[in-house]
Amino acid sequence: MSPKRRPAHFGQVVSRIAHASLLERPNQMPSEEWWRRLEPGFAMHDEDFALEWADRWRVEATALSDLVVRSAAASAVGALALPLGYHPKALRQDLADEGLYARAAEARDPDLFFAQPPDDVAVHSRPARLPSFEPAGGEVIDLSFESPFVPVNPRLHGRWLEARPNRTAHARWWRHGDKPRAVVAAIHGFCADAYWLNAWFFQLPLLYDLGYDVLLFTLPFHGARQSALSPFSGHGFFSRGLSGINEAFAQAVYDFRIFFNHLEREHGVPALGVTGISLGGYTSALLAAVEPRLAFAMPNVPVVSIPDLMLEWHPMSLAVRVMLARTRSPISRFRRLLASACPLSYPPRLPRERLMIIGGVADRVVTPKHARLLWDHWGRCTIHWFPGSHLLHIDKSDYLTETARFFKRIGFTPEGLSPPQIDAPSAAPSAARS
Repeated sequence: MSPKRRPAHFGQVVSRIAHASLLERPNQMPSEEWWRRLEPGFAMHDEDFALEWADRWRVEATALSDLVVRSAAASAVGALALPLGYHPKALRQDLADEGLYARAAEARDPDLFFAQPPDDVAVHSRPARLPSFEPAGGEVIDLSFESPFVPVNPRLHGRWLEARPNRTAHARWWRHGDKPRAVVAAIHGFCADAYWLNAWFFQLPLLYDLGYDVLLFTLPFHGARQSALSPFSGHGFFSRGLSGINEAFAQAVYDFRIFFNHLEREHGVPALGVTGISLGGYTSALLAAVEPRLAFAMPNVPVVSIPDLMLEWHPMSLAVRVMLARTRSPISRFRRLLASACPLSYPPRLPRERLMIIGGVADRVVTPKHARLLWDHWGRCTIHWFPGSHLLHIDKSDYLTETARFFKRIGFTPEGLSPPQIDAPSAAPSAARS
């Protein structure tokens, strides 16, 4: 069959791949109280795409790798995290916190939940030891500070402060050192905090060669922030129950803003944008709802609803269904409990032109309907779909090219933000098959 050209108003889809039946695809993001109005079976739905035969073959092949990883991750979290933070007593305590955590989401005001950090936090720096990428003429610096974060929930204060390694925030900064330059900040995914891994995944040398400085931010309870007894990096992020997930995201945003303040005020960084993968994509989307100073936000294969993700991860989903049954709770109640720390609960504080989403059609760790839901929530901003999975980003060069075009379009240069380009995003692909 011959290709069909897409209508001009779908030009925000800047990939060869697009959603099937674009004209018939309604916006599925509820305008208010998404936790209640989003259909209960959202986790079970598939996202439809218009795929050429070659892409269809690659999608089916790469999806298999994700299924193996998802099963392993679900088994690890289910066996080592759920028993600690999701037993009947812990669930009763968390559900009693529902009103406390829902307040900000119901008011659509993130400032009611995400505290503004103080201006006087001392950030320490030292030359990085054995960095995976050491640019000629540049510097690689490890930044850290003692986080003054205190949970919103008084019930969790003591337990949070007992996690001593997590009280020190960490980031690694690649800088040219000759003058203040714009920074691309990147946030890793669940368990995937290693600097060498993220230097490769986020194409750090390429960004650096384009003239940008780069910051890799470590999420709470990951890497050097995890407990000595933690069975895997990121364990503490989910082992503290549903209320603990809220507080972990609150601390991630809080600590990231302290690094942002430091780079801006102490080093004169002219602009900073954020990207992130998976759990880091979730965090970057949250930052877009909280931090108006960002030059851009670009989540990559992001999760956007943790309760729905839990229902997708087998065999952990069986335990989640037991929790729902034992507490006599619909999925909407778990969504509401986590809504204040969810990017779907707030309008972004960045204009749509400075938002971009990257999604994987074959993603079976965080299925593409999460990226689609965020796209709807963000007013159908620029989005690029690649024919790969959560782990295997096939045709990555294509979305790196679109990233460069996005930077140019919004005026994000190594010198900072210049007047944005007024042209539309690159032409939507013309190869949708019927």
